[in-house]
Amino acid sequence: MNKLSQIPSGSQSRPILLVMDGGPSVEIPGARVFDTSDCGPRNVFNSPASLDHLGKLMRGMDRVVVSCLAERRSLWVPLLRNAGVRGEIVCDPHGDSGDYFVGRSEDQAFQAVVNGPLAAHALIAKRAIDLAISIPLLLLLSPLLFVVALAIKLEDGGPVLFVQRRVGQHNRMFEMFKFRSMDPFRCDPDGELSTSRDDDRVTKVGRFIRRTSIDELPQLINVIRSEMSLVGPRPHALGSQAADKLFWEVDGAYWQRHSLKPGLTGLAQVRGHRGAVETEADLIARLEADLEYIRSWSVMKDLRILLSTVRVLLRADAY
Repeated sequence: MNKLSQIPSGSQSRPILLVMDGGPSVEIPGARVFDTSDCGPRNVFNSPASLDHLGKLMRGMDRVVVSCLAERRSLWVPLLRNAGVRGEIVCDPHGDSGDYFVGRSEDQAFQAVVNGPLAAHALIAKRAIDLAISIPLLLLLSPLLFVVALAIKLEDGGPVLFVQRRVGQHNRMFEMFKFRSMDPFRCDPDGELSTSRDDDRVTKVGRFIRRTSIDELPQLINVIRSEMSLVGPRPHALGSQAADKLFWEVDGAYWQRHSLKPGLTGLAQVRGHRGAVETEADLIARLEADLEYIRSWSVMKDLRILLSTVRVLLRADAY
């Protein structure tokens, strides 16, 4: 066990966030404090709005220190590991569990949480691929995008784009763009009702652009804006359910899929996991593929997924 003698100090100029989640009292001068009890009766891990708020507080922080009950450390470790910040958890200074401590005192110690899942050079490479492909592709496809937008407008006079809040990297929400494929008065802003094969909400133009995945092309703008990546876990709507359970209620590992930017396509999609999620098994299969992708990311894997996506775009079971 590697133990350092210095105790984390709040005197440094870089910002620190202290998260109080029912653990021992901690004082770090100058730190911004977030108390999870302010989230109300819902557990912070079961509330996208609370996780979004926490993710925004973490952004730009040099350190995030969490004081929680021992039984909740297993929840905080993956969240901090995937948050892109230096994370620390307050723990028993007299324990000898093999954890790496960055500081200790008579009353408490600070356990470091290693960042992940990708190193800085890998993130830079992934971003470079996104821009190198998405910008030329958007320019190349602009005539098609114009024709599709015109067709949608002429069909019923409604808006061309469907804009929906989705959960993105570090559990922060963003506005995702799609070509509107449904009746403008029957769109589902929270995604509570999955689209079925014969869904009467889908317009004639919408049926074609959904079958060919053309409806997803406006997300190239999200990629350029750095809200999405070309390849990554597909972003889910907040109200999405599997067998009457919200997605994050099915498996506790669900939030770990947000450690990377969501993608236009992903490993789950090229394996055939597309369309409605009707059962818990459907969601778990997608989640396992997403987590496998995150654990084994490489530039070549992204390129292979992009090539595989081209081959599955016109599959007959897409709707």
